[in-house]
Amino acid sequence: MLAPMLTKRPAQPGEARVRYLDGDLQVLEAGDYVVCAVTGRKIPLQALRYWSVDLQEAYVNADAASQRIGQRKTD
Repeated sequence: MLAPMLTKRPAQPGEARVRYLDGDLQVLEAGDYVVCAVTGRKIPLQALRYWSVDLQEAYVNADAASQRIGQRKTD
């Protein structure tokens, strides 16, 4: 059974390890942020809205997600 989105756990400083699911995510290792795969910027878990299930990576915003999709089309 998968954990619900952002399961209540004590906040841990540092990078979280996350499994990205369709419309949801599962925190595998507690942390307070993930890193954008395009920009390298830290994304607080509470602000995380964009990710790729196929690539299992997070994006800081829609522009970064679109940029990554564009990179994949040229590969």
